[in-house]
Amino acid sequence: MPSVKIVILNWNGTAHLRRYLPSVVAAAPGGVGVVVADNGSTDGSAEMLRREFPSIEVLQLDRNYGFAEGYNRALAQVEADYYVLLNSDVETPAGWLAPLVECLERNPGVAAAAPKLLSDTDRSRFEYAGASGGYVDYLGYPFCRGRILRTIERDEGQYDDERDVFWVSGAAFCCRASVFHALGGFDADFFAHMEEIDLCWRMQLAGWRVRIVPQSSVYHLGGGTLTADSPAKVFYNHRNNLAMLYKCAAPGQRLLAAVVRPWLDLLAALSYLTQGRYDNFRAVFRAWRDFLKWHPALVAKRRAVSKSRVPQPCVRIFRGSVLLRYFLGRRTFGNLMEK
Repeated sequence: MPSVKIVILNWNGTAHLRRYLPSVVAAAPGGVGVVVADNGSTDGSAEMLRREFPSIEVLQLDRNYGFAEGYNRALAQVEADYYVLLNSDVETPAGWLAPLVECLERNPGVAAAAPKLLSDTDRSRFEYAGASGGYVDYLGYPFCRGRILRTIERDEGQYDDERDVFWVSGAAFCCRASVFHALGGFDADFFAHMEEIDLCWRMQLAGWRVRIVPQSSVYHLGGGTLTADSPAKVFYNHRNNLAMLYKCAAPGQRLLAAVVRPWLDLLAALSYLTQGRYDNFRAVFRAWRDFLKWHPALVAKRRAVSKSRVPQPCVRIFRGSVLLRYFLGRRTFGNLMEK
């Protein structure tokens, strides 16, 4: 049997840990360890864990490294065949883990498998962060089976088929430890947001597959660290998405994005301005400023990605514009994918 470790990265999440960790412990099969890596919390999280959850292994990081580097540093200290990365605001029902491990066991070409994400506040609906598996369009915009931009569908079993997808959410996914380390883990410079999409893209370029397993489902609160459309989230999403495109996209896709994305991001910034959300307006421009400053480092990262690339990778990019189709009224995944 493979060794499996559930690893939760925590930063000042005492309330979430008290609420959600009991379900994780209760649903963890025998032999599966639960590790909480504390990312330099200042709210007494680590002390609370040692006092109230003595069976949990606690890894203490000396400061907040963000989601990406925090997980890199934590997983460097965790020995297992499979890592299960789990947000601190996820409830796990009984039996959720077995289908993920079984998927990896029977599919040696799959690097990561994830459960269906449902909303903890409305369990009849998908959760924004990953729903039932994600894709990106040709301009780099992410969307999911069950969530297109801000439109979130009810879960009526319409996306319950197990299949290969482009990306799965870092809120809950199981991956091969060997692949995670071979590809250098998450991009530490991202700090937070988009790092799992970037990793899934690099996995596919290296010849691996990424799979959604809706026979497993969990309940995700979402927004536990940064609320939707906070200036910090706007900044990280814009900056990291541009960096990901530069690192991973094929030349034709990268050229199109270089021509079109500045105008689309300008429109996004102006939209924030008209709404009086001045911090978000400035966040878009800060994202572009930092992206351009990154150029020398991104050139080196692109070369590193190219070295791990197999001759003919199967990368599942949607060759169209999700924005255009959305504004033409195609606001569910089923409608979006119609010819």
